[in-house]
Amino acid sequence: MKKPAPKNYSKLSLDKHLKLGGKLTVASKFKLTNKDDLSIAYTPGVAAVCMEIAKNKKQASKLTLKKNTVAVVSDGSAVLGLGNIGGYAAIPVMEGKSVLMKHFANVDAFPICLNTQDTEEIINIIKNLEPVFGGINLEDISAPRCFEIEERLKEELNIPVMHDDQWGAAVVTLAGLINSLKVVNKKMDDLKIVVSGVGAAGIATIKLIKSYAPNCSIYALDSKGIISITRDRLNDISSEKRSLVVERIVEGDLDGDLSVALNDVDVFIGLSKPNILTIEHIKLMKTNPIIFGLANPTPEISFENSKKAKIAIFATGRSDYPNQINNSLFFPGFWRGMLDRQMIGKGSKYDMKTLHKVAVAIAKMVNPKKDRILPSTLDKKVHSLVAKIITSI
Repeated sequence: MKKPAPKNYSKLSLDKHLKLGGKLTVASKFKLTNKDDLSIAYTPGVAAVCMEIAKNKKQASKLTLKKNTVAVVSDGSAVLGLGNIGGYAAIPVMEGKSVLMKHFANVDAFPICLNTQDTEEIINIIKNLEPVFGGINLEDISAPRCFEIEERLKEELNIPVMHDDQWGAAVVTLAGLINSLKVVNKKMDDLKIVVSGVGAAGIATIKLIKSYAPNCSIYALDSKGIISITRDRLNDISSEKRSLVVERIVEGDLDGDLSVALNDVDVFIGLSKPNILTIEHIKLMKTNPIIFGLANPTPEISFENSKKAKIAIFATGRSDYPNQINNSLFFPGFWRGMLDRQMIGKGSKYDMKTLHKVAVAIAKMVNPKKDRILPSTLDKKVHSLVAKIITSI
């Protein structure tokens, strides 16, 4: 019996988007069937609602869509797997994020794709969106600008801000690593880890793993090789990369490329480019290596080559392969929890320990196996659990 031909998801997606005109629409909570309905929804009744908010702007979170609405903001400068495609081309991705938030966590989210990539202009635009939205989900903004944008907005806004490319990626990667170690019977603090790709996702993942397991050893590589104190590398890298070495979050004693870094290493986490990892590279690693090839849509090693290599756990960012590691396990529940926190007066802050708790909770959702280290994004219980943890902090 012949296997069915693989589905052409690119064509299916284009056809559906063309047919529907995108993924989102606006729906009213009010029915307008008579003059009373009009008078309550609009004039004259709405004036009373406006005046309540004018007296106390916090009432906007109770009386308007702000209560349950998140802005998904991007400048299209670093769209996963596609690069700097700009604000217009980023709209379908931000629509997709919004659809997932609604479906999995009943969060009303809306894409805000900007026609600028100027840091100060982006910060100013987002600050002026605060009246309408209950949170800001930053997405696909290139490093290192994304770090300043997130930090500034966290300081200057009264609503939660989260850059999903950083913390969503980091939390789900940590959850996958926790469960992978259960399968291969290794301990987190004993690990040697290589992270290839030191952009937004890579830096956040390194920081989260190191804060969770301070005794593990992490080596970080960018396009020029290992980030280290040798070869004057500290003089040609961004301040964010430099701080990883200076603060001893990553090991700074090696000089070289991926072949040097992978010697006697337990884990490879790729957040970089397609097909940079070979079978020969994997032979340099310890027995039962763990490979997370998270470049999208094409991982750092092909699925076919991963089958030929002696890999204990292989994960990608793709939903059509086993062991998908994707932010979608995190951000719907995160935003449900953050919106609910604000309604009960708990504020908009979160920290590394909170993200550790979320990663551990996601990991505990499954009994891990070689080809199932994480729950499915389609399991709504995952999103409810994440929301519960975030609300409780």
